[in-house]
Amino acid sequence: MHNFFFGIYPYIALSVLVIGSVARYETVPFTWKSSSSQLLRRKQLILGSVLFHVGVLMIFFGHLIGLLTPIVIFDTLGISHGAKQLLAVVAGGAAGVMALAGGAILFHRRLSDPRIRATSSFADTAILALLLAQLLLGLGTIFVSLQHLDGHEMTKFMSWAQGIFTFQGNAANHIVDVALVFKLHLFLGLTIFLVFPFTRLVHMLSVPLRYIWRPGYQVVRSRRKPRSPAE
Repeated sequence: MHNFFFGIYPYIALSVLVIGSVARYETVPFTWKSSSSQLLRRKQLILGSVLFHVGVLMIFFGHLIGLLTPIVIFDTLGISHGAKQLLAVVAGGAAGVMALAGGAILFHRRLSDPRIRATSSFADTAILALLLAQLLLGLGTIFVSLQHLDGHEMTKFMSWAQGIFTFQGNAANHIVDVALVFKLHLFLGLTIFLVFPFTRLVHMLSVPLRYIWRPGYQVVRSRRKPRSPAE
């Protein structure tokens, strides 16, 4: 079961993520949206959304760089495993608390307001609950990480992640003896990838980067006054 969850399940989740996202965009493009409820309780939305999105983005890119950067690069740069571990605990912990606070505000807003609840689907509420659970598990790993400040434990996850992306058949062996909270965190993270194409999370793939280098501003004509019958 360990080999299935951490050696096979990652490929299932990532395959569904890619194929499902492409299929949804091609077949039902009008459902590709964030389904914002901005017009309802705007102030609470802004506070929760900013905290949540900033925290999640910091966590995402921190995991992306920390797990997929080859260990030899950190060694070449003179960054010790212990220093990297401490940075992950401090920066990841701060980002996790920020995202959890924002997510809790958004979750309370979605459940407590009858109008927002009426316009929310089961997937909207479920994916937010999954993200909150994942944040709690991530913060829970900090207490275990503080017992391994030499950074050796982190290299296991780096070896596992890089083994998955380089199609190493024994990738799951790298994390066979890690704490249960880490395994639950990894499994739930993969499950979020699995359900990603079927939720509003797909809007993350529609960042309008082209606006950064667009050739000019949009031309908006001024509205003319209607002419009188005499004219």
